[in-house]
Amino acid sequence: MNNLPHWVLQLLRFGIVGVTAATIHFSVVIVLVQIGEMAPLIANIVGFIISFQMSYWGHRRWTFNETAALHRVALPKLLFIQLLNFAANEYLFYFLLTLNMPYPIALLLVLAILPIFTFTISKFWVFR
Repeated sequence: MNNLPHWVLQLLRFGIVGVTAATIHFSVVIVLVQIGEMAPLIANIVGFIISFQMSYWGHRRWTFNETAALHRVALPKLLFIQLLNFAANEYLFYFLLTLNMPYPIALLLVLAILPIFTFTISKFWVFR
């Protein structure tokens, strides 16, 4: 793996952190809906808040570990990008739910659609 270009390794790390954060997000939503009897769209907000922590620290410490960006600079930038991402996430989730799609399938689709945008912005702006 050391022969791979740096950006490929970053993309692999990004994918691992992203899948981990998405798994946390998905799991929180399922638990809150199934056990907590919370509405899926509300549970999605809680899942985002919890998984954001994993996402930021995973990307900060591993994916973009060579960054010189200070936390006070990088954290607000990533939060801004993730909030935009989440707004798109919540809208798409709502839309898929209005089509009577089961919420676990709708959430999986939503969590799979937006990561490339997040990687690109994170690499070239947040952790530059």
